[in-house]
Amino acid sequence: MTQPADDRALEQRAGVSELRLAAGDPRLVPQNDARHEDLPLDRNQAILQAAKQVGSILKKEEHPFALAGSVAVYAHGGTQNLQHDVDFCIRPEDAEAVASTLRDAGLAVYTPPEDWLLKANCLGQQVDLIFELAHEPVTEQLLARAQDLSVDSVLMPVLSPTDLLRGLLAAFSEHHCDFGAVLPIARTLREKIDWDELRRDCGDAPMPAAFFFILERLEIISPAPSENSANSMNSANSMNSANSANSANSVKEEQ
Repeated sequence: MTQPADDRALEQRAGVSELRLAAGDPRLVPQNDARHEDLPLDRNQAILQAAKQVGSILKKEEHPFALAGSVAVYAHGGTQNLQHDVDFCIRPEDAEAVASTLRDAGLAVYTPPEDWLLKANCLGQQVDLIFELAHEPVTEQLLARAQDLSVDSVLMPVLSPTDLLRGLLAAFSEHHCDFGAVLPIARTLREKIDWDELRRDCGDAPMPAAFFFILERLEIISPAPSENSANSMNSANSMNSANSANSANSVKEEQ
Protein backbone atom coordinates (compact mmCIF):
# COMPACT_ATOMS: atom_id res chain seq x y z
CA MET A 1 0.00 0.00 0.00
CA THR A 2 1.42 3.40 -0.96
CA GLN A 3 1.38 6.16 1.62
CA PRO A 4 3.59 9.25 1.58
CA ALA A 5 6.00 9.43 4.49
CA ASP A 6 6.80 12.73 6.17
CA ASP A 7 10.22 14.04 7.14
CA ARG A 8 10.15 11.93 10.29
CA ALA A 9 9.84 8.70 8.36
CA LEU A 10 13.21 7.47 9.60
CA GLU A 11 12.36 8.07 13.25
CA GLN A 12 11.03 5.16 15.27
CA ARG A 13 7.34 5.48 16.20
CA ALA A 14 6.79 5.58 19.93
CA GLY A 15 5.63 2.28 21.33
CA VAL A 16 6.85 0.23 18.35
CA SER A 17 10.38 -0.95 18.94
CA GLU A 18 12.71 -2.13 16.20
CA LEU A 19 11.86 -5.61 14.98
CA ARG A 20 14.48 -8.00 13.72
CA LEU A 21 14.29 -10.45 10.88
CA ALA A 22 12.23 -13.53 11.70
CA ALA A 23 14.04 -16.48 13.18
CA GLY A 24 11.06 -18.82 13.42
CA ASP A 25 10.94 -22.37 12.14
CA PRO A 26 10.56 -22.06 8.34
CA ARG A 27 8.93 -25.48 8.23
CA LEU A 28 5.77 -23.94 9.71
CA VAL A 29 5.18 -22.05 6.46
CA PRO A 30 7.29 -24.05 4.01
CA GLN A 31 6.22 -21.95 1.01
CA ASN A 32 7.93 -18.92 2.52
CA ASP A 33 11.23 -20.08 1.03
CA ALA A 34 9.68 -22.09 -1.76
CA ARG A 35 11.26 -22.33 -5.15
CA HIS A 36 9.67 -20.30 -7.91
CA GLU A 37 8.03 -23.35 -9.47
CA ASP A 38 6.25 -24.11 -6.17
CA LEU A 39 4.37 -20.79 -6.24
CA PRO A 40 1.09 -20.30 -8.12
CA LEU A 41 1.79 -19.34 -11.72
CA ASP A 42 -0.72 -16.49 -11.60
CA ARG A 43 0.50 -13.47 -9.60
CA ASN A 44 -3.03 -12.54 -8.50
CA GLN A 45 -3.52 -16.03 -7.08
CA ALA A 46 -0.17 -15.85 -5.31
CA ILE A 47 -1.24 -12.59 -3.62
CA LEU A 48 -4.57 -14.15 -2.61
CA GLN A 49 -2.79 -17.17 -1.15
CA ALA A 50 -0.53 -14.90 0.91
CA ALA A 51 -3.55 -12.90 2.14
CA LYS A 52 -5.32 -16.11 3.16
CA GLN A 53 -2.21 -17.44 4.92
CA VAL A 54 -1.57 -14.31 6.98
CA GLY A 55 -5.27 -13.72 7.66
CA SER A 56 -5.66 -17.26 8.95
CA ILE A 57 -2.66 -16.84 11.26
CA LEU A 58 -3.97 -13.57 12.70
CA LYS A 59 -7.46 -15.02 13.14
CA LYS A 60 -6.14 -18.08 14.94
CA GLU A 61 -4.28 -15.92 17.46
CA GLU A 62 -7.29 -13.54 17.75
CA HIS A 63 -5.39 -10.40 16.80
CA PRO A 64 -7.64 -7.45 15.87
CA PHE A 65 -7.04 -6.69 12.18
CA ALA A 66 -8.71 -5.91 8.88
CA LEU A 67 -7.74 -6.64 5.31
CA ALA A 68 -7.07 -3.50 3.25
CA GLY A 69 -5.73 -2.53 -0.16
CA SER A 70 -6.51 -4.15 -3.50
CA VAL A 71 -7.35 -7.53 -1.96
CA ALA A 72 -10.00 -5.83 0.18
CA VAL A 73 -11.45 -4.23 -2.96
CA TYR A 74 -11.54 -7.70 -4.52
CA ALA A 75 -13.33 -9.08 -1.44
CA HIS A 76 -15.99 -6.37 -1.84
CA GLY A 77 -16.63 -7.42 -5.42
CA GLY A 78 -13.86 -5.70 -7.36
CA THR A 79 -11.98 -7.27 -10.22
CA GLN A 80 -9.12 -9.67 -9.58
CA ASN A 81 -6.53 -7.16 -10.70
CA LEU A 82 -4.43 -7.09 -7.56
CA GLN A 83 -1.51 -4.80 -6.86
CA HIS A 84 1.98 -5.83 -5.86
CA ASP A 85 1.36 -6.66 -2.20
CA VAL A 86 -1.10 -7.58 0.55
CA ASP A 87 -2.23 -4.98 3.09
CA PHE A 88 -3.53 -5.53 6.63
CA CYS A 89 -4.51 -2.87 9.17
CA ILE A 90 -3.51 -3.45 12.79
CA ARG A 91 -3.52 -1.22 15.86
CA PRO A 92 -0.17 0.41 16.80
CA GLU A 93 -0.26 -1.20 20.23
CA ASP A 94 -0.59 -4.65 18.64
CA ALA A 95 2.38 -4.34 16.28
CA GLU A 96 4.85 -6.20 18.51
CA ALA A 97 2.43 -9.05 19.22
CA VAL A 98 1.47 -9.41 15.55
CA ALA A 99 5.11 -9.47 14.51
CA SER A 100 5.87 -12.12 17.13
CA THR A 101 2.97 -14.26 15.93
CA LEU A 102 4.12 -14.09 12.32
CA ARG A 103 7.73 -14.83 13.29
CA ASP A 104 6.57 -17.88 15.19
CA ALA A 105 4.76 -18.99 12.02
CA GLY A 106 8.05 -18.80 10.12
CA LEU A 107 7.53 -15.50 8.30
CA ALA A 108 10.21 -12.86 7.88
CA VAL A 109 9.13 -9.64 9.59
CA TYR A 110 11.12 -6.42 9.42
CA THR A 111 10.86 -2.67 9.99
CA PRO A 112 11.19 -0.54 6.82
CA PRO A 113 12.30 3.12 6.80
CA GLU A 114 8.64 4.18 6.71
CA ASP A 115 7.40 4.55 10.27
CA TRP A 116 3.74 3.70 9.67
CA LEU A 117 3.94 -0.03 8.95
CA LEU A 118 5.81 -3.29 9.29
CA LYS A 119 6.59 -5.63 6.42
CA ALA A 120 6.59 -9.40 6.11
CA ASN A 121 7.19 -11.98 3.40
CA CYS A 122 4.75 -14.82 2.82
CA LEU A 123 4.76 -17.28 -0.06
CA GLY A 124 7.14 -15.00 -1.92
CA GLN A 125 4.76 -12.02 -1.61
CA GLN A 126 5.19 -8.78 0.31
CA VAL A 127 2.77 -8.21 3.18
CA ASP A 128 2.28 -4.72 4.68
CA LEU A 129 1.10 -4.54 8.29
CA ILE A 130 -0.19 -0.97 8.51
CA PHE A 131 -0.79 0.76 11.84
CA GLU A 132 -1.26 4.27 10.39
CA LEU A 133 -3.48 5.29 7.47
CA ALA A 134 -2.60 8.73 6.05
CA HIS A 135 -0.78 9.60 9.30
CA GLU A 136 -3.76 8.66 11.46
CA PRO A 137 -3.40 5.65 13.81
CA VAL A 138 -5.52 2.61 13.07
CA THR A 139 -8.16 2.61 15.79
CA GLU A 140 -10.43 0.08 17.40
CA GLN A 141 -13.39 1.93 15.86
CA LEU A 142 -11.96 1.54 12.36
CA LEU A 143 -11.49 -2.20 12.84
CA ALA A 144 -14.95 -2.52 14.38
CA ARG A 145 -16.48 -1.17 11.15
CA ALA A 146 -14.80 -3.93 9.14
CA GLN A 147 -17.04 -6.52 7.50
CA ASP A 148 -16.46 -10.27 7.64
CA LEU A 149 -16.14 -11.36 4.02
CA SER A 150 -14.91 -14.40 2.15
CA VAL A 151 -11.48 -13.92 0.62
CA ASP A 152 -11.11 -16.77 -1.84
CA SER A 153 -13.01 -19.07 0.61
CA VAL A 154 -11.34 -17.79 3.81
CA LEU A 155 -13.55 -15.59 6.03
CA MET A 156 -11.80 -12.57 7.53
CA PRO A 157 -12.53 -8.93 8.51
CA VAL A 158 -12.23 -6.50 5.60
CA LEU A 159 -12.20 -2.70 5.81
CA SER A 160 -15.52 -1.16 4.84
CA PRO A 161 -15.68 0.39 1.35
CA THR A 162 -16.09 3.87 2.84
CA ASP A 163 -13.02 3.45 5.06
CA LEU A 164 -11.03 2.00 2.16
CA LEU A 165 -11.65 5.05 0.01
CA ARG A 166 -11.24 7.48 2.92
CA GLY A 167 -7.71 6.20 3.48
CA LEU A 168 -6.85 6.62 -0.20
CA LEU A 169 -8.29 10.13 -0.40
CA ALA A 170 -6.59 11.26 2.81
CA ALA A 171 -3.23 10.14 1.38
CA PHE A 172 -3.50 12.50 -1.61
CA SER A 173 -0.94 15.31 -1.62
CA GLU A 174 1.00 17.50 -4.05
CA HIS A 175 3.60 14.74 -4.27
CA HIS A 176 1.22 11.78 -4.36
CA CYS A 177 -2.00 12.25 -6.28
CA ASP A 178 -2.66 9.27 -8.54
CA PHE A 179 -6.34 9.66 -9.40
CA GLY A 180 -6.00 6.98 -12.07
CA ALA A 181 -5.30 4.29 -9.48
CA VAL A 182 -8.22 5.25 -7.23
CA LEU A 183 -10.81 5.97 -9.93
CA PRO A 184 -11.53 2.28 -10.77
CA ILE A 185 -11.99 1.54 -7.05
CA ALA A 186 -14.48 4.38 -6.64
CA ARG A 187 -16.35 3.25 -9.75
CA THR A 188 -16.50 -0.39 -8.64
CA LEU A 189 -17.59 0.31 -5.05
CA ARG A 190 -19.71 3.42 -5.61
CA GLU A 191 -22.96 1.74 -4.52
CA LYS A 192 -21.38 0.62 -1.23
CA ILE A 193 -19.71 3.91 -0.26
CA ASP A 194 -21.22 6.60 1.95
CA TRP A 195 -20.37 9.60 -0.25
CA ASP A 196 -21.97 12.14 2.08
CA GLU A 197 -19.69 10.96 4.89
CA LEU A 198 -16.61 11.14 2.67
CA ARG A 199 -17.50 14.64 1.52
CA ARG A 200 -17.87 15.74 5.15
CA ASP A 201 -14.55 14.15 6.15
CA CYS A 202 -12.41 14.92 3.10
CA GLY A 203 -14.26 17.40 0.87
CA ASP A 204 -12.57 20.54 2.23
CA ALA A 205 -9.09 19.33 1.17
CA PRO A 206 -8.15 20.38 -2.39
CA MET A 207 -7.08 16.97 -3.75
CA PRO A 208 -10.14 14.98 -2.58
CA ALA A 209 -12.38 17.86 -3.69
CA ALA A 210 -10.85 17.66 -7.17
CA PHE A 211 -11.38 13.89 -7.18
CA PHE A 212 -15.04 14.31 -6.24
CA PHE A 213 -15.41 16.80 -9.10
CA ILE A 214 -14.01 14.24 -11.56
CA LEU A 215 -16.38 11.56 -10.26
CA GLU A 216 -19.32 13.95 -10.70
CA ARG A 217 -18.34 14.88 -14.25
CA LEU A 218 -18.00 11.18 -15.12
CA GLU A 219 -21.45 10.65 -13.55
CA ILE A 220 -20.07 8.06 -11.16
CA ILE A 221 -21.60 9.96 -8.24
CA SER A 222 -24.29 12.63 -8.05
CA PRO A 223 -23.20 16.24 -7.53
CA ALA A 224 -23.38 17.46 -3.99
CA PRO A 225 -26.23 19.93 -3.44
CA SER A 226 -24.86 23.47 -3.50
CA GLU A 227 -25.22 25.72 -0.47
CA ASN A 228 -27.44 28.10 -2.44
CA SER A 229 -29.69 25.24 -3.52
CA ALA A 230 -29.93 24.00 0.04
CA ASN A 231 -30.76 27.49 1.30
CA SER A 232 -33.37 27.92 -1.45
CA MET A 233 -34.92 24.59 -0.57
CA ASN A 234 -35.05 25.52 3.11
CA SER A 235 -36.63 28.86 2.25
CA ALA A 236 -39.21 27.17 0.01
CA ASN A 237 -40.06 24.68 2.74
CA SER A 238 -40.44 27.50 5.26
CA MET A 239 -42.73 29.43 2.92
CA ASN A 240 -44.82 26.33 2.26
CA SER A 241 -45.16 25.72 5.97
CA ALA A 242 -46.13 29.34 6.56
CA ASN A 243 -48.69 29.26 3.76
CA SER A 244 -50.18 26.06 5.11
CA ALA A 245 -50.45 27.56 8.57
CA ASN A 246 -52.10 30.72 7.19
CA SER A 247 -54.58 28.65 5.18
CA ALA A 248 -55.46 26.62 8.25
CA ASN A 249 -56.02 29.80 10.28
CA SER A 250 -58.25 31.24 7.55
CA VAL A 251 -60.40 28.14 7.50
CA LYS A 252 -60.79 28.32 11.26
CA GLU A 253 -61.81 31.99 11.13
CA GLU A 254 -64.42 31.31 8.44
CA GLN A 255 -65.91 28.51 10.53
